[in-house]
Amino acid sequence: MDAALGKQWVDVTFKPSTTVAMIEKVRATCSHVQNVTAYPLPKKHTVLNLMAGVRFDTTNATDANVAQLQQCVQRFTSVQGFTPGDSGDEGG
Repeated sequence: MDAALGKQWVDVTFKPSTTVAMIEKVRATCSHVQNVTAYPLPKKHTVLNLMAGVRFDTTNATDANVAQLQQCVQRFTSVQGFTPGDSGDEGG
């Protein structure tokens, strides 16, 4: 079975004025949610690299876990978007 099948995630995007430190803070603060794992950040932590956002793996998360993640990230005014996705969105 293809390992990519059934993968789910949430992309959290940030306002253009967001600092690298704030992006890292949101990622660290909201990584505690059960069944949700933050993907590693790019090795080079520049605003340009991180503006694409932070991705959280929600493959094993319940709807309640995803709601908890959304509540956590929305506490930060620098967060611009919260977009769930899954491997079915990839086309293919």
